[in-house]
Amino acid sequence: MSSATTATSGSSTRPPPPRPSLGPSAPSPADHLSKRQPPPQAHPAQASRRREPMTNAENKASIAVIGLGIMGLPMAVNLVKAGYAVTGYNRSPEKAAKLASDGGKAAASVAEAVKDADVIITMVPDSPDVEAVTTGEDGVFANAKPGALWIDASSIRPDVAVRLAEAARTAGLRPLDAPVSGGEQGAIDAVLSIMVGGAHEDFEAAQPILNAVGKTIVHVGPSGSGQTVKAANQLIVAVNIQALSEAIVFLEAYGVDTDAALKVLGGGLAGSKVLDQKGQKMLDRNFDPGFRLALHNKDLGIVTSAAREAGVVVPLGAAVAQLVSALVARGDGGLDHSGLFKLTNELSGKN
Repeated sequence: MSSATTATSGSSTRPPPPRPSLGPSAPSPADHLSKRQPPPQAHPAQASRRREPMTNAENKASIAVIGLGIMGLPMAVNLVKAGYAVTGYNRSPEKAAKLASDGGKAAASVAEAVKDADVIITMVPDSPDVEAVTTGEDGVFANAKPGALWIDASSIRPDVAVRLAEAARTAGLRPLDAPVSGGEQGAIDAVLSIMVGGAHEDFEAAQPILNAVGKTIVHVGPSGSGQTVKAANQLIVAVNIQALSEAIVFLEAYGVDTDAALKVLGGGLAGSKVLDQKGQKMLDRNFDPGFRLALHNKDLGIVTSAAREAGVVVPLGAAVAQLVSALVARGDGGLDHSGLFKLTNELSGKN
């Protein structure tokens, strides 16, 4: 989603907040997270409902979901199944139509989707996409009602998350950065791991909504912290996928029964969710996307950039980032990130 759709005539006329600068002068993630941020001053319009939870009782919150892709659509469907009134917007309208067929509602614009929502969830690919759907006269900040929770489930730069959270508070919203891990199947099964940054009282208010889409849900600190933890997650996952790729190439070179090998490896210290979820895909050479290499390439760019700003080294992460970039550059960005196996196999002279 690279841009927001024009607001309808019924949209709010409240002027948008100042567009946050996302340029090179932004403070580093280390600067933002090295000391706790003081609690933001509550916007007057939200003071009375600041601690009010989004209950899962008779009068449930109305929810807008912006971005109905591989992850966003199943999350929205699970919210419908949990009994929430869910309105979705997607740049490709067929995805919103799919949500409508599953019991939600389709909106023709971001402004239409969010105007009556108690909770707004954004799930779009990258930092510029989040900025595009939140800022400007057609965006979330200008059209959402004061006091609404804004939960950004996208994976973006931590410094951008901090700046957009500040802009959201200026607009009277309650921001949480809440990126997810677990892939498409985790979204379908509502067992995502969710790392949440923002004010603790807003996290508590969002718990019923997060519980409808995830299983492991943890408040990890102030705004930007969720995105920092997600970057670490993507570093660990990428290195594990590369190590598993190398292990399977090694096993196949010796003619080992790879099914049996992965079974015993999975029962020992080498066992991992990466092995469980990606090992068979590699053996089958099935790289249908659950999480695309193009998105992991973006995430590893976040990791390497943020690590440089913080003054830390990530040698394994940097090496895997180059391999992922090579796959994307040659046209394999649409493959699942287990497609790292393809390049490892080819570098070994195998098919």
